[in-house]
Amino acid sequence: MAPYESDDNTNEDLRTGRRKAARYVVPVAVLGVAAATIGLVPAFAGSGDPDLPEVTAQRLIEKIAASDVQQLSGTVKISTDLGLPNLGGLESSLGGGMGGGDDSGSSADPSSKLMELASGTHTVRVAADGEGKQKLSLLDKASEYSVIHNGDEVWAYDSASNEAYHMKDASAGSAEKGGKGGKDKSEDMPATPKELADEALKAADDTTSVTVDGTAQVAGRDAYKLLIKPKGSGSTVGAISIAVDAKTGLPLKFTLTPASGGAAVVDAGFTKVDFSQPAASTFEFSPPKGTKVTEGDELTAQDKGEARPKGGEDLGKELEGLNVIGEGWSSIAQFDTGGEGMPSEDSGAGDAGRFLDSLGDQVTGKFGSGTVFSTRLVNALITDDGKVYAGAVTKDALVKAANAAE
Repeated sequence: MAPYESDDNTNEDLRTGRRKAARYVVPVAVLGVAAATIGLVPAFAGSGDPDLPEVTAQRLIEKIAASDVQQLSGTVKISTDLGLPNLGGLESSLGGGMGGGDDSGSSADPSSKLMELASGTHTVRVAADGEGKQKLSLLDKASEYSVIHNGDEVWAYDSASNEAYHMKDASAGSAEKGGKGGKDKSEDMPATPKELADEALKAADDTTSVTVDGTAQVAGRDAYKLLIKPKGSGSTVGAISIAVDAKTGLPLKFTLTPASGGAAVVDAGFTKVDFSQPAASTFEFSPPKGTKVTEGDELTAQDKGEARPKGGEDLGKELEGLNVIGEGWSSIAQFDTGGEGMPSEDSGAGDAGRFLDSLGDQVTGKFGSGTVFSTRLVNALITDDGKVYAGAVTKDALVKAANAAE
């Protein structure tokens, strides 16, 4: 079945779309979000915005879930500003142990290379042809880093170091056999508006307001804007805006703004997009002559399932002793490290203690004392007796949770 073309589909089309949603990342449960949570006011185009048919937030979420875009190519611009401190010459002061010259790994390993997307502004070229062929390229001024998934082969190549990383995808299934390739290491870090939108929609429960906020044009395509906001106070998340392609239902742009205001924490959107089939050569790769090739572990179905936690319950199984305080956007993860907290200057840790003290804020309360390490989105309180409280919440919310736990 083709993706939703407009909002005058038949009831049978809608039922079919809901059944198809089970095949994709957005949980079917999202389609049943309570009416009190979903804004029922349809979108209206503002001055200069595309004039599109009215749509409700519930209908727009259904369009995202039913989207069946299998083939595309395009360019995505990703800007991330978590407000992390500038570590300056820390690497060299530690003797260069974090440099690329470490023989224990490969500079082309996706699990570390794609973490670069967590800060700064990057241009990423993406392409897909079904579930067995994907390519993601991180572009720099003078180099390119690519991850290519083609059937049961996964390659990553770093042109700057002329290194490649190779894995076998043991659980890949061909389109002809109806199989479904799973996740590869390139998907550990969400790098497209759709992946980011999928994660955000998992939080659409009764602690969330979901409305339609007009229309826009992204990468030359008409889109609706879905607005997601926490209902309560205490969260560092201000709002999430998702631009949804009016024709295909594919998220084209994702913007997360903090409750504190200012620039977006994450802003990822297509600047160019094409839904025609990419050339077969796009997904072909052979290491250039002289390339250092590192063979990675075989990527099995179990690995794919564990590549990224699906939610709070799965994460809780991974972290022994994890306790979740509160719910929704203001929830706080709490666990005990069993240690003595972070080293500080007062504890006699010397230069290392002074450096860590400079990164955090010292706080006290009924729980005792500790240090809050802050970004513009996620904050963490580490108490002097080794307890950790972390979440997308304010410093005051962390201190309150620590006091209540005593």
